[in-house]
Amino acid sequence: MTKIVTAIIIWITKLLSGVSVRWVGCNPDTRQRIYFANHTSMLDFVVLWSALPKDIRILTRPVAAKDYFEPNKLRRYLAVNVFNAVLVKRNSVDISERQEQIELMLDAMGERYSLIIFPEGTRSFGPEVAPFKSGLYYMAIKRPDVELVPVYIDNLNRILPRGEFLPVPLLSCVSFGSPIRFLEGETKDDFLKRAYEAVCKLKQL
Repeated sequence: MTKIVTAIIIWITKLLSGVSVRWVGCNPDTRQRIYFANHTSMLDFVVLWSALPKDIRILTRPVAAKDYFEPNKLRRYLAVNVFNAVLVKRNSVDISERQEQIELMLDAMGERYSLIIFPEGTRSFGPEVAPFKSGLYYMAIKRPDVELVPVYIDNLNRILPRGEFLPVPLLSCVSFGSPIRFLEGETKDDFLKRAYEAVCKLKQL
């Protein structure tokens, strides 16, 4: 049953988004990666996840908001059984709690899975990419063996803008860029700026 639901969701997602996929800086690979992308729509992680080849998709876990998916039975079923998502708390203000969320994501990766994350932390109101929060930096330090792949998702803010619930079919594009890694001695601000620029650069290609 879950396989059927998954196939239907992927089909509907591709139909609504008209998504095209560009691998401009790397090739599809089942190696462990952290895909980090801009965030403008509720459809972002579904479109990105659906855009991955099947052998990569089954090894890739989106990171999603616990407060959005957990209270609703249908959303929780989709998150757990279809997307195999990692549910985390949003907007944690306590430092120890933020570290717990990072450890939760790293534990969910283990030695097998890749992740999809959105370093902006929340959806933006327009096409501009908001500054990145520090989670990606700490994950890069703790897992230096994992490739960090920038991703730019174009046009989804028009398909399902923030505050809207009914999608409008349009063409969109998911671009995968060149992997980056944390450089020894690099400061948090420098790393986050470089990661941010890697995503923004894909918008211009």
